[in-house]
Amino acid sequence: MQFLRINMTDLTIRTETADKYTNLGGRALTSTFIAEEVPAQCDPLGTENKLIFAPGYFTGTSLVNTGRLSVGAKSPLTGTIKESNVGGTVAFSLARLGIGAVIIEGQSTAGPYFLEIDRDGSARLTEAGEYKGMRTYALVDALRQIHGDRKSITCIGPAGDMQLLAASIQSTDLDGRPCRAAGRGGLGAVMGAKGLKAIIVDRSGAVETVCAEPEPFRKAAKAYAKAVKADEFSGKILPEFGTAVLAEAINSAGAFPTRNARTGQFEEIEKISGETMAELIKSRGGQTTHKGCSQCIIDCSNVFVDKQGQYVTSSLEYETIWSMGGMIGNGDLDNIARLDFLCDDIGLDTMSTGVAIGVAMDAGYRQFGDGAAAIELVEEVAKGSDIGRVIGNGPDAVGRHFNHDRVPTVKGQSIAAYDPRAIQGMAVTYATSTMGADHTAGWVVAQNLEAFGGTIDPLGAEGQVELSRNAQIHMAAVDSAGICDFAQSGLATPEGMENVCRMFQAKSGRPFTQQDWTELGQQVMKTERKFNREAGFTAKNDRLPKMFYTEPLAPYNAVVQVGDEEMDSTFDY
Repeated sequence: MQFLRINMTDLTIRTETADKYTNLGGRALTSTFIAEEVPAQCDPLGTENKLIFAPGYFTGTSLVNTGRLSVGAKSPLTGTIKESNVGGTVAFSLARLGIGAVIIEGQSTAGPYFLEIDRDGSARLTEAGEYKGMRTYALVDALRQIHGDRKSITCIGPAGDMQLLAASIQSTDLDGRPCRAAGRGGLGAVMGAKGLKAIIVDRSGAVETVCAEPEPFRKAAKAYAKAVKADEFSGKILPEFGTAVLAEAINSAGAFPTRNARTGQFEEIEKISGETMAELIKSRGGQTTHKGCSQCIIDCSNVFVDKQGQYVTSSLEYETIWSMGGMIGNGDLDNIARLDFLCDDIGLDTMSTGVAIGVAMDAGYRQFGDGAAAIELVEEVAKGSDIGRVIGNGPDAVGRHFNHDRVPTVKGQSIAAYDPRAIQGMAVTYATSTMGADHTAGWVVAQNLEAFGGTIDPLGAEGQVELSRNAQIHMAAVDSAGICDFAQSGLATPEGMENVCRMFQAKSGRPFTQQDWTELGQQVMKTERKFNREAGFTAKNDRLPKMFYTEPLAPYNAVVQVGDEEMDSTFDY
């Protein structure tokens, strides 16, 4: 495994190998690097922080749906360790060049720069000063004119250039659009602070991923793909409706945070549901089934077009439909799609930005449901105006600005599209995740809701800590393997899990069991929690905002039932 180490202070590039990291990938690799090389109490936007890009362990192999890239750093939004996960084409492109990680360190005083990685794996830095402040779509178009279409581009927009705390890192999809986001944690601000505008990776690499037992691996990978396609959710529902199919189900459960989480149901949900979106896209000639990421066989992406059939955004997903829809009281899909595009173009996390706007509306700055005002506020971010910078720095900054205490964040990061009062397991995940309120860190919605086959009482505390603990450990391993969250149907059964273990063994040439899988996840969690402790975080930081304990959520009048002692026992294993 080769690593590229890019020093932005002296503009040097080194190629390294390290045998001790051979069996690590994705989140396990980024978190290990950060824990070993970044002082826990450093300034996240200073020279001591590092930004790591690492394909998953299986990325570049024949295993489907493993085109995932982990991006790691100390987060300027939360102050914790952070891994943000993104699809598109960049992870597969790096893996097929034989690159296991790109480590960005130091800090340029003269930047920004482009990092160009050629088909032979060589790399160079080139000046990008004229592109500073440019939005991502215009930037990608300009770079494609220079470098051609066979490049994977990972970049920041104006929000990252301004080092705003909700800034994302955008990556191109298979159509070359910068619409895939490593959104959470403000890592776009870290990239901007380093003086790096974009990474341009050749997509024509053909380095074979080292595999100790190729034939057993191919056989197991084929069985995995068959399971993903046979599953009703990943094989049928997601290709037709995308992740937006969750909207009505979560709303029915009273868990759809609406108008800054004042209620758990949005009365206009049918206007923004996955089913409505699919019908609208089809009627306008867009795409409801679209391949956005390398190695994908699910095709859960979509291409949303306007009334004239012109491209607006790809892909419009559930979390954005919530954050730019129900969270701000907005029932207009066209407006939501425009907000999604703007966030990708400016380089902003749609969740943090939508919640930031929701807090501003809750404080009376604008009216709930005013989609035009939401668009204006996002445009203000690109302008760098005073209110734009407040919005671009996330919900906590908005709360401080308006002296408003109803701010649904944990460790500075906004909750996602599942109210913790209506799904108590998400309360545990939001509170105890190493990365702030992060739904992907331990998604326990299916186990809580009867509509998904769940058997746990979603409004009660019983069993929720263990459920979240196991989910967080499992997801740490999934993120390290580089497996797409939506392709977990391939490992959802005991047989599927055994099959994944066979692939680990076949690739590494060493025995690998389900216990090894669990220990991999546990080790990642231990590494991350140790970093956070050294950064000054304690159990007192593993708490939800007061509003979730004291404000009953309509329609079920629920509050968070999981107590502090139970929260503190989450990682007693």
